[in-house]
Amino acid sequence: MPELFVTNFNRNFTGVSATAANVVRQQVRTHDMALVGHPLPGCPEPISARAARAMSRSAPAGKPFAIWHVRRNPEMQTAIWARDVLRLPIRIVFTSAAIRRHSAFPRWLISRMDAVIATSGEAARFVPNVRAVVPHGVDTDLFHPSENRAAAWTALGYGGALGIATIGRVRPEKGTDLFVEAMLRLLPDLPGAVALVVGRATREHHKFDLDLKDKVQRAGMIDRIRFINEVPAQRLPGLMRALSLVVQLPRYEGYGMVPLEAMASGVPFVGSDTGYFREFSAQGSTGLVVPREAAAQGADAARTLLADPARYAACAAAARDLAMSDFSAAREASGIETVYQQLWAEG
Repeated sequence: MPELFVTNFNRNFTGVSATAANVVRQQVRTHDMALVGHPLPGCPEPISARAARAMSRSAPAGKPFAIWHVRRNPEMQTAIWARDVLRLPIRIVFTSAAIRRHSAFPRWLISRMDAVIATSGEAARFVPNVRAVVPHGVDTDLFHPSENRAAAWTALGYGGALGIATIGRVRPEKGTDLFVEAMLRLLPDLPGAVALVVGRATREHHKFDLDLKDKVQRAGMIDRIRFINEVPAQRLPGLMRALSLVVQLPRYEGYGMVPLEAMASGVPFVGSDTGYFREFSAQGSTGLVVPREAAAQGADAARTLLADPARYAACAAAARDLAMSDFSAAREASGIETVYQQLWAEG
Protein backbone atom coordinates (compact mmCIF):
# COMPACT_ATOMS: atom_id res chain seq x y z
CA MET A 1 0.00 0.00 0.00
CA PRO A 2 1.56 3.38 -0.97
CA GLU A 3 2.82 5.59 1.83
CA LEU A 4 3.17 8.60 -0.47
CA PHE A 5 0.73 10.02 -3.02
CA VAL A 6 1.90 12.83 -5.32
CA THR A 7 -0.83 14.63 -7.24
CA ASN A 8 -0.75 16.11 -10.74
CA PHE A 9 -4.20 17.27 -11.82
CA ASN A 10 -3.14 19.48 -14.75
CA ARG A 11 -3.17 17.64 -18.08
CA ASN A 12 -0.78 20.25 -19.54
CA PHE A 13 2.93 20.02 -18.80
CA THR A 14 3.66 23.23 -16.87
CA GLY A 15 6.47 24.50 -14.70
CA VAL A 16 4.73 22.97 -11.69
CA SER A 17 4.54 19.67 -13.57
CA ALA A 18 8.26 19.81 -14.31
CA THR A 19 9.20 20.41 -10.68
CA ALA A 20 6.92 17.60 -9.52
CA ALA A 21 8.35 15.19 -12.09
CA ASN A 22 11.92 15.99 -11.06
CA VAL A 23 11.16 15.07 -7.47
CA VAL A 24 8.99 12.03 -8.21
CA ARG A 25 11.80 10.47 -10.25
CA GLN A 26 13.91 10.69 -7.08
CA GLN A 27 11.21 9.63 -4.63
CA VAL A 28 10.24 6.48 -6.51
CA ARG A 29 13.63 5.05 -5.55
CA THR A 30 12.94 5.26 -1.81
CA HIS A 31 9.16 5.19 -1.34
CA ASP A 32 6.22 2.96 -2.07
CA MET A 33 4.40 5.75 -3.86
CA ALA A 34 1.70 6.55 -6.38
CA LEU A 35 1.29 9.39 -8.87
CA VAL A 36 -2.31 10.62 -8.90
CA GLY A 37 -3.97 12.34 -11.87
CA HIS A 38 -2.14 12.90 -15.15
CA PRO A 39 1.13 11.37 -16.40
CA LEU A 40 4.54 12.93 -15.85
CA PRO A 41 7.60 12.03 -17.96
CA GLY A 42 9.76 9.31 -16.50
CA CYS A 43 7.36 8.71 -13.61
CA PRO A 44 5.10 5.79 -12.64
CA GLU A 45 1.80 5.40 -14.47
CA PRO A 46 -0.77 7.53 -12.63
CA ILE A 47 -3.83 6.33 -10.77
CA SER A 48 -7.13 8.16 -10.36
CA ALA A 49 -8.05 10.25 -7.33
CA ARG A 50 -10.74 7.67 -6.56
CA ALA A 51 -8.13 4.91 -6.52
CA ALA A 52 -5.89 7.03 -4.30
CA ARG A 53 -8.71 7.50 -1.81
CA ALA A 54 -9.40 3.76 -1.80
CA MET A 55 -5.74 3.01 -1.14
CA SER A 56 -5.67 5.57 1.69
CA ARG A 57 -8.48 4.02 3.75
CA SER A 58 -5.95 2.27 5.97
CA ALA A 59 -2.58 3.55 7.13
CA PRO A 60 0.38 2.03 5.26
CA ALA A 61 2.46 -0.61 7.01
CA GLY A 62 4.74 0.89 9.63
CA LYS A 63 3.37 4.41 9.22
CA PRO A 64 0.60 6.24 11.12
CA PHE A 65 -0.79 7.69 7.86
CA ALA A 66 -0.04 8.22 4.19
CA ILE A 67 1.19 11.58 2.92
CA TRP A 68 -0.47 13.35 0.02
CA HIS A 69 1.88 15.91 -1.55
CA VAL A 70 -0.06 18.55 -3.48
CA ARG A 71 0.96 21.59 -5.51
CA ARG A 72 -2.25 23.17 -6.92
CA ASN A 73 -5.60 24.43 -5.63
CA PRO A 74 -7.73 21.52 -6.98
CA GLU A 75 -5.24 19.08 -5.50
CA MET A 76 -5.52 20.76 -2.10
CA GLN A 77 -9.31 20.61 -2.32
CA THR A 78 -9.29 16.90 -3.14
CA ALA A 79 -6.87 16.10 -0.32
CA ILE A 80 -8.79 18.17 2.23
CA TRP A 81 -12.00 16.34 1.28
CA ALA A 82 -10.26 12.99 1.72
CA ARG A 83 -8.83 13.93 5.12
CA ASP A 84 -11.58 16.02 6.69
CA VAL A 85 -14.80 14.68 5.16
CA LEU A 86 -13.94 11.07 4.43
CA ARG A 87 -11.72 10.94 7.53
CA LEU A 88 -8.95 9.06 5.77
CA PRO A 89 -5.66 8.65 7.66
CA ILE A 90 -3.60 11.06 5.57
CA ARG A 91 -1.58 14.22 6.06
CA ILE A 92 -1.24 16.89 3.37
CA VAL A 93 1.98 18.61 2.31
CA PHE A 94 1.84 21.62 -0.02
CA THR A 95 4.72 23.17 -1.97
CA SER A 96 4.42 26.95 -2.47
CA ALA A 97 6.57 29.00 -4.85
CA ALA A 98 4.45 32.17 -5.17
CA ILE A 99 6.12 35.39 -4.07
CA ARG A 100 2.92 37.39 -3.81
CA ARG A 101 -0.15 37.30 -1.60
CA HIS A 102 -2.58 34.54 -2.53
CA SER A 103 -6.26 35.37 -3.03
CA ALA A 104 -8.74 34.47 -0.31
CA PHE A 105 -9.71 30.94 -1.31
CA PRO A 106 -6.15 29.66 -1.89
CA ARG A 107 -5.16 31.25 1.44
CA TRP A 108 -7.89 29.22 3.16
CA LEU A 109 -6.81 26.04 1.40
CA ILE A 110 -3.18 26.57 2.37
CA SER A 111 -4.18 27.22 5.97
CA ARG A 112 -5.60 23.69 6.07
CA MET A 113 -2.31 22.03 5.10
CA ASP A 114 -0.45 19.91 7.64
CA ALA A 115 2.87 21.20 6.36
CA VAL A 116 3.97 23.77 3.81
CA ILE A 117 7.28 23.70 1.97
CA ALA A 118 8.31 27.07 0.52
CA THR A 119 10.75 27.19 -2.38
CA SER A 120 12.41 30.40 -1.17
CA GLY A 121 12.60 32.63 1.86
CA GLU A 122 10.54 35.19 -0.01
CA ALA A 123 7.82 32.62 -0.78
CA ALA A 124 7.75 31.62 2.89
CA ARG A 125 6.61 35.14 3.80
CA PHE A 126 3.25 34.58 2.08
CA VAL A 127 2.14 31.23 3.55
CA PRO A 128 1.54 29.82 7.06
CA ASN A 129 2.86 26.64 8.66
CA VAL A 130 6.14 26.55 6.73
CA ARG A 131 8.14 23.51 7.83
CA ALA A 132 11.09 24.08 5.51
CA VAL A 133 12.47 26.22 2.72
CA VAL A 134 13.55 23.86 -0.05
CA PRO A 135 14.49 25.35 -3.44
CA HIS A 136 13.35 23.47 -6.51
CA GLY A 137 15.97 21.27 -8.11
CA VAL A 138 16.69 20.10 -11.63
CA ASP A 139 17.24 16.55 -12.82
CA THR A 140 20.95 16.76 -13.59
CA ASP A 141 20.92 13.33 -15.23
CA LEU A 142 18.23 14.38 -17.69
CA PHE A 143 19.59 17.90 -18.26
CA HIS A 144 23.29 17.74 -19.01
CA PRO A 145 25.75 19.47 -21.37
CA SER A 146 26.13 18.40 -24.97
CA GLU A 147 29.41 16.90 -26.11
CA ASN A 148 29.16 19.02 -29.25
CA ARG A 149 26.76 21.95 -28.94
CA ALA A 150 27.27 23.19 -32.51
CA ALA A 151 26.40 19.78 -33.95
CA ALA A 152 23.42 19.43 -31.62
CA TRP A 153 22.09 22.81 -32.74
CA THR A 154 22.58 22.01 -36.43
CA ALA A 155 20.71 18.73 -35.98
CA LEU A 156 17.61 20.60 -34.77
CA GLY A 157 17.25 22.22 -38.19
CA TYR A 158 16.43 25.78 -37.17
CA GLY A 159 19.29 27.30 -39.14
CA GLY A 160 22.15 29.54 -38.12
CA ALA A 161 25.23 28.69 -36.12
CA LEU A 162 23.85 29.11 -32.60
CA GLY A 163 20.55 29.27 -30.79
CA ILE A 164 19.04 31.58 -28.20
CA ALA A 165 15.65 30.82 -26.67
CA THR A 166 12.96 31.85 -24.27
CA ILE A 167 10.79 29.00 -22.99
CA GLY A 168 7.31 29.26 -21.49
CA ARG A 169 3.75 30.33 -22.22
CA VAL A 170 3.45 33.19 -24.69
CA ARG A 171 1.89 35.92 -22.58
CA PRO A 172 2.76 39.32 -21.09
CA GLU A 173 3.53 37.95 -17.61
CA LYS A 174 6.26 35.75 -19.10
CA GLY A 175 7.76 38.72 -20.93
CA THR A 176 7.63 37.16 -24.38
CA ASP A 177 7.33 40.63 -25.88
CA LEU A 178 10.44 41.75 -24.00
CA PHE A 179 12.36 38.78 -25.40
CA VAL A 180 11.26 39.65 -28.94
CA GLU A 181 12.29 43.28 -28.44
CA ALA A 182 15.65 42.19 -27.03
CA MET A 183 16.27 39.90 -30.01
CA LEU A 184 15.33 42.61 -32.50
CA ARG A 185 18.10 44.68 -30.89
CA LEU A 186 20.62 41.86 -30.57
CA LEU A 187 20.42 39.71 -33.70
CA PRO A 188 21.61 42.35 -36.21
CA ASP A 189 24.94 42.21 -34.34
CA LEU A 190 25.00 38.37 -34.37
CA PRO A 191 24.53 37.26 -37.98
CA GLY A 192 24.84 33.55 -37.10
CA ALA A 193 22.27 33.51 -34.31
CA VAL A 194 18.66 32.31 -34.42
CA ALA A 195 16.20 33.05 -31.60
CA LEU A 196 13.39 30.69 -30.62
CA VAL A 197 10.15 31.45 -28.82
CA VAL A 198 9.33 28.06 -27.32
CA GLY A 199 5.79 27.88 -25.98
CA ARG A 200 2.16 28.33 -26.90
CA ALA A 201 -0.38 31.05 -26.35
CA THR A 202 -3.68 30.22 -24.72
CA ARG A 203 -6.86 31.58 -26.28
CA GLU A 204 -6.86 34.73 -24.14
CA HIS A 205 -3.37 35.63 -25.37
CA HIS A 206 -3.91 34.75 -29.03
CA LYS A 207 -3.89 38.39 -30.16
CA PHE A 208 -0.75 39.06 -28.10
CA ASP A 209 0.93 36.16 -29.94
CA LEU A 210 -0.21 37.36 -33.37
CA ASP A 211 0.95 40.91 -32.65
CA LEU A 212 4.43 39.64 -31.77
CA LYS A 213 4.66 37.59 -34.95
CA ASP A 214 3.50 40.60 -36.96
CA LYS A 215 6.16 42.77 -35.31
CA VAL A 216 8.86 40.26 -36.22
CA GLN A 217 7.52 39.99 -39.79
CA ARG A 218 7.53 43.76 -40.24
CA ALA A 219 11.12 43.90 -38.97
CA GLY A 220 12.16 41.41 -41.64
CA MET A 221 13.34 38.92 -39.00
CA ILE A 222 10.84 36.09 -39.40
CA ASP A 223 13.59 33.60 -40.34
CA ARG A 224 15.71 34.60 -37.35
CA ILE A 225 13.11 34.89 -34.58
CA ARG A 226 11.09 31.71 -34.84
CA PHE A 227 7.94 30.78 -32.95
CA ILE A 228 8.01 27.00 -32.59
CA ASN A 229 5.13 26.34 -30.17
CA GLU A 230 5.52 23.95 -27.24
CA VAL A 231 8.20 21.29 -27.23
CA PRO A 232 7.16 17.95 -25.69
CA ALA A 233 8.70 17.39 -22.27
CA GLN A 234 10.77 14.45 -23.48
CA ARG A 235 12.41 16.60 -26.17
CA LEU A 236 13.14 19.60 -24.00
CA PRO A 237 16.49 18.38 -22.58
CA GLY A 238 17.83 17.83 -26.11
CA LEU A 239 16.74 21.31 -27.17
CA MET A 240 18.19 22.88 -24.05
CA ARG A 241 21.66 21.42 -24.43
CA ALA A 242 21.79 22.55 -28.08
CA LEU A 243 21.24 26.22 -27.13
CA SER A 244 24.00 28.72 -26.55
CA LEU A 245 21.96 31.05 -24.35
CA VAL A 246 18.61 31.15 -22.57
CA VAL A 247 16.96 34.54 -22.11
CA GLN A 248 14.01 34.72 -19.69
CA LEU A 249 12.57 38.20 -19.10
CA PRO A 250 9.32 37.64 -17.18
CA ARG A 251 7.54 40.45 -15.41
CA TYR A 252 6.73 38.00 -12.62
CA GLU A 253 7.98 34.54 -11.78
CA GLY A 254 7.41 32.62 -8.56
CA TYR A 255 10.56 30.57 -8.95
CA GLY A 256 11.47 29.82 -12.57
CA MET A 257 12.87 26.46 -13.66
CA VAL A 258 14.05 27.37 -17.16
CA PRO A 259 17.32 29.10 -16.13
CA LEU A 260 18.04 26.16 -13.83
CA GLU A 261 17.46 23.62 -16.61
CA ALA A 262 19.77 25.69 -18.81
CA MET A 263 22.44 25.75 -16.11
CA ALA A 264 22.31 21.97 -15.69
CA SER A 265 22.79 21.77 -19.48
CA GLY A 266 25.89 23.98 -19.30
CA VAL A 267 24.04 26.93 -20.87
CA PRO A 268 24.38 30.42 -19.33
CA PHE A 269 21.29 32.57 -18.97
CA VAL A 270 20.07 36.15 -18.96
CA GLY A 271 17.08 36.76 -16.71
CA SER A 272 14.98 39.55 -15.27
CA ASP A 273 15.12 40.30 -11.57
CA THR A 274 12.28 38.09 -10.39
CA GLY A 275 11.75 34.55 -9.16
CA TYR A 276 14.94 32.84 -7.97
CA PHE A 277 16.98 34.16 -10.89
CA ARG A 278 19.36 36.29 -8.83
CA GLU A 279 20.27 33.33 -6.64
CA PHE A 280 20.82 31.19 -9.73
CA SER A 281 23.16 33.79 -11.21
CA ALA A 282 25.61 33.52 -8.28
CA GLN A 283 26.62 37.18 -8.62
CA GLY A 284 27.08 36.90 -12.35
CA SER A 285 29.17 33.74 -12.44
CA THR A 286 26.51 31.58 -14.16
CA GLY A 287 24.34 34.20 -15.87
CA LEU A 288 23.34 37.84 -15.82
CA VAL A 289 20.28 39.42 -14.19
CA VAL A 290 18.76 42.65 -15.52
CA PRO A 291 15.89 44.80 -14.21
CA ARG A 292 12.33 43.89 -15.12
CA GLU A 293 10.84 45.60 -18.19
CA ALA A 294 14.37 46.09 -19.56
CA ALA A 295 14.56 44.57 -23.04
CA ALA A 296 17.51 46.76 -24.05
CA GLN A 297 19.52 45.70 -21.02
CA GLY A 298 18.61 42.10 -21.71
CA ALA A 299 20.02 42.45 -25.22
CA ASP A 300 23.17 44.08 -23.86
CA ALA A 301 23.66 41.31 -21.29
CA ALA A 302 23.27 38.63 -23.96
CA ARG A 303 25.75 40.45 -26.18
CA THR A 304 28.22 40.68 -23.29
CA LEU A 305 28.18 36.95 -22.70
CA LEU A 306 28.25 35.84 -26.32
CA ALA A 307 30.98 38.30 -27.36
CA ASP A 308 33.51 37.07 -24.78
CA PRO A 309 34.39 33.39 -25.36
CA ALA A 310 36.48 33.08 -22.20
CA ARG A 311 33.78 34.55 -19.97
CA TYR A 312 31.11 32.48 -21.72
CA ALA A 313 33.03 29.24 -21.17
CA ALA A 314 33.58 30.09 -17.50
CA CYS A 315 29.84 30.82 -17.06
CA ALA A 316 28.84 27.59 -18.77
CA ALA A 317 31.13 25.51 -16.53
CA ALA A 318 30.09 27.34 -13.37
CA ALA A 319 26.40 26.97 -14.29
CA ARG A 320 26.65 23.17 -14.50
CA ASP A 321 28.69 23.01 -11.28
CA LEU A 322 26.18 25.12 -9.31
CA ALA A 323 23.21 23.13 -10.60
CA MET A 324 24.92 19.94 -9.48
CA SER A 325 26.00 21.19 -6.06
CA ASP A 326 23.11 23.41 -4.92
CA PHE A 327 20.08 22.88 -7.14
CA SER A 328 19.81 19.19 -7.99
CA ALA A 329 16.52 17.31 -7.81
CA ALA A 330 18.20 14.89 -5.42
CA ARG A 331 18.92 17.76 -3.04
CA GLU A 332 15.32 18.96 -3.27
CA ALA A 333 13.99 15.45 -2.64
CA SER A 334 16.22 15.18 0.43
CA GLY A 335 14.84 18.44 1.85
CA ILE A 336 11.27 17.29 1.24
CA GLU A 337 12.02 13.92 2.83
CA THR A 338 13.00 15.66 6.06
CA VAL A 339 9.50 17.18 6.26
CA TYR A 340 7.84 13.83 5.59
CA GLN A 341 9.86 12.16 8.32
CA GLN A 342 8.99 14.93 10.80
CA LEU A 343 5.29 14.39 10.13
CA TRP A 344 5.52 10.62 10.47
CA ALA A 345 7.54 10.95 13.71
CA GLU A 346 4.86 13.23 15.19
CA GLY A 347 2.22 10.57 14.44
